[in-house]
Amino acid sequence: METLQYLMSGFQVALLPQNLLLALIGAFIGTIVGMLPGLGPINGVALLLPFAFALGLPPESALILLAAVYLGCEYGGRISAILINVPGDAAAIMSTLDGYPLAKQGKAGIALSLSAASSFIGSTIATVGVVLFAPLLANWAIAFGPAEYFVLMVFAITCLSGLVGDQPVKTAVSALIGLALAMVGMDAVTGVYRFTFDSVNLSDGIQFTTIVIGFFSISEILIMLEHTESGQKALTQGKRALFNLKELMFSMGAIIRSGVAGFFIGVLPGAGATIASAMSYTNEKKIAGKNGTFGEGDLRGIAAPEAANNASACGSFIPMLTLGVPGSGTTAVMMGALTLYNITPGPQLFSEQPDIVWGLIASLFIGNIILLALNIPLVGFFAKLLNIPNYILIPAIAAVSFVGVYAIHSTTFDLVLMIGLGILGYMLRKLNFPLSALILGYVLGELMESSLRRALSISQGDVGILFHGPITLSLWVLSGFMVLLPVYRWLRRRKAAA
Repeated sequence: METLQYLMSGFQVALLPQNLLLALIGAFIGTIVGMLPGLGPINGVALLLPFAFALGLPPESALILLAAVYLGCEYGGRISAILINVPGDAAAIMSTLDGYPLAKQGKAGIALSLSAASSFIGSTIATVGVVLFAPLLANWAIAFGPAEYFVLMVFAITCLSGLVGDQPVKTAVSALIGLALAMVGMDAVTGVYRFTFDSVNLSDGIQFTTIVIGFFSISEILIMLEHTESGQKALTQGKRALFNLKELMFSMGAIIRSGVAGFFIGVLPGAGATIASAMSYTNEKKIAGKNGTFGEGDLRGIAAPEAANNASACGSFIPMLTLGVPGSGTTAVMMGALTLYNITPGPQLFSEQPDIVWGLIASLFIGNIILLALNIPLVGFFAKLLNIPNYILIPAIAAVSFVGVYAIHSTTFDLVLMIGLGILGYMLRKLNFPLSALILGYVLGELMESSLRRALSISQGDVGILFHGPITLSLWVLSGFMVLLPVYRWLRRRKAAA
């Protein structure tokens, strides 16, 4: 009952005219950013983050805007996947397998509308999960001390290596680079300058906005410069723009299963929507067996990954809000937004600033309704935007990036640093190092260091405190499992190839 009261107060915040308008703007922009190949939700949120802060939006309004962009990007990725066989982001890769074949059969309208409905149902399932589980986890997390938080951060880092991609070593290296970048600046305890190279501009560390926009937006511009043409022409919507009840019911089992699975995968730090969509697609293909036409235009092949990746996006808010650990690269950026407002995410947030937490959760329900209303009637309009040539898109992204970074601190040093980080990000992407792991490492770096120092201060330097108690021991066991998981997968692949 108390949870319901908090949720109702959250709706009072989310339904304020200003916040409703921001949710609408965020959903619209997010859908456009999401469907443009290569940009994805991290870029969308990163580009709007400095503007939300510079405009002086209150924290709950800024989070509602960024959350709407996040969900909009997850919705938008499917449009280019279905119409031109190019996913808007990695999470939409699985949607190309059956979405594009459906489009070639003249069923693009059915695929687009059914995938929008699947996204809505998956997100709604996950948002209900957030309402039910987030307060419980927050109450449990209050028992966490510095030692538990440090081991939790270690677990989050090992989750990256164990769950993200097929190259755990490169993922771990990316996370370590992020941790190293977090160490730049003045030590908060000793006052010693670290890795500043005698530059006054680095005394406060590298600003979060500079890192995010540099690594993602600038590196994306450099990749887009490799292909300046407008790209493949989108297929038409087809004769029928909407699915019928029979098609929805045929896919409903896959949608519900994938929505539930996507939610729980999203709760795992670092797992993300890409893993959720891939696992759900594979699972539904196995369930269908010989009765399925997966890869040739099966409706369940478009419904399952879309329900899963949107559910995962909503699920990733749970570790961010309750534990202060980002569940995905995009929620890592949103944690950066909280730090700009001097707000520390974690279990105390539920008791100290419930308006922010529950306003954000309520906005997830509202944002989903807005996105469903936008994505079905405006599909034709969104499809036309796919033909925008890169020679127009690149200057627009560059302008927004430069203005966004300069608006925070008004220093040209940040702009130069942003370009340098962008070049580094471009090189890492060409070498297949995941940048989302780098951002997660950066966000977790300061938290890991402060938690470790507080724990050792309490124990007077005895590292045994990190292995004392059921919570820390359980997290160490889970961390060990995540380290061994890629080794197990490698051995299994080697055995299968023999």
